[in-house]
Parts: sequence; structure tokens; C-alpha cells
Amino acid sequence: MAEQVMEGVWWIPGRDEFLPDSHMYVIGAPGSGDFSLVDCGLMGKGEYKLAEIDRLGIAIDQVKRIIMTHTHLDHIGCLPELLSAIPHAEVWVHEEEARYLKRGDERVVYGNPMFQSMVRAQYDIPKEHFCINVHRTLQGDEQVSLGGIEFKVIHVPGHSAGCIGLFSERHRLFLSGDTIYADGAIGRYDLVSADPAQLRRSLESIAELGIDVLLPCHNRIVKVNAAPMIRQTVEQWAPFLAS
Repeated sequence: MAEQVMEGVWWIPGRDEFLPDSHMYVIGAPGSGDFSLVDCGLMGKGEYKLAEIDRLGIAIDQVKRIIMTHTHLDHIGCLPELLSAIPHAEVWVHEEEARYLKRGDERVVYGNPMFQSMVRAQYDIPKEHFCINVHRTLQGDEQVSLGGIEFKVIHVPGHSAGCIGLFSERHRLFLSGDTIYADGAIGRYDLVSADPAQLRRSLESIAELGIDVLLPCHNRIVKVNAAPMIRQTVEQWAPFLAS
């Protein structure tokens, strides 16, 4: 069930089954008529997440964009479902991964051939399911207003080449995707386009933000005083990530 993190930010938890399902976040000041979705989830999860958006009292025609922190399967699997229900919504993706989607190249989506084979044995995924039109490509450092709430787009490669986070300086709030989680965990760095040295640099840059509210895409969220936990996580993992 959706939970309000603060005014204008809601958390729709993923529903893990055979595979983990990404959380979705909904961003936009009440009454703005301008709402953004951050990440989607696995195939078949679109109906649940659309129902949660409706339960929040947000009309589908007020959802203006879907922003992907990156394009792994557990985040993008139900994007086609959402776009079928919200055909006017723009898709925003970092340029490093947008080029894969535009040509239907699924290597980043699946991460490795073994995982792709396993998933295709469990799910009936149509050909060109992930050939998706991207309306805005991001580079990082953009300042964006999402329904009246200001965020900075931060490029945090390492888990994949096009990972981004969204940082609200005013609220010290960071949507981290899979780059860093609560409780000492970080994203994998052994998949297509991943890079452990880049991940270390990204983690170090995140630790410098002074984050209070950490909103990752799996497991629990942290609503207060996240900075010490983030610093400890970075220190813990730094020796294992090449410099």
C-alpha cells in the first residue's frame, strides 16, 4: 500500500515474487496537476501500481512523466503496461541507457545472458518489449521541477552505466535507485555496463550530499538521519571496489 514520505512524495512498495520488484515513487505537490513516477517494476505489476496511484486520488491524466533511475528488468519490466494506460507520459532516461532502449537492445535490461535465459523461461516476454521511445535523455546535473518540487539529477554510474539519482537539496532527500540501499547494501557491480570503480566514486559522491531521507528502490526506506548510515556503507564497501 502506498505511503506518504512527505508532502508531495509517496512510496509504492514493490511486491517481490519469483524476482524482486522495484518500488515506485510518485512525486508532485498536491493540487499541482503535475505528477512524476520514478521507476516502475516487474512485468505484471502495472495494474497494482496504477491502482495505488488511483487510491492516492491522482488522475492518470495528471501523470506527466516516468523517470527511470536505470533500466534493469525489475525496474522497467512493467513500463510498457504503464505506457499503455498513460500513453501521454514522457519517458526520461539517462543517455547512456536511452540508446539501448531506442534500438531494443536488451543487454542492460537483463544484465547477463544466464539471467535472461532464466527470466524467459518464467515469463512470456514479447519480442521488442523493451524497444521504448525515450522523450528526454538525461546527462546529470539538470535541475528539474517535478510538480513544484525541485530536484537535481545526479549521474551515479557503477551499478549500470546510466544510473541516476534525484536529490532534493531543500528536503535533503535522495532517490537512489539501486546504487545504495539501507542497512549497508549497495547495487551489484558484475552486470553488463557495471563498473566497480565508477560505483565507488558514485557512492563517495552520494556520501557528500548530507542526505536525511534515503529512498532506494528495494527494501526499507530511511526517513530521517540517513547520512551516518550512508557514510558507514561507503566505508564498508570501498576496499572491495577498485579505485
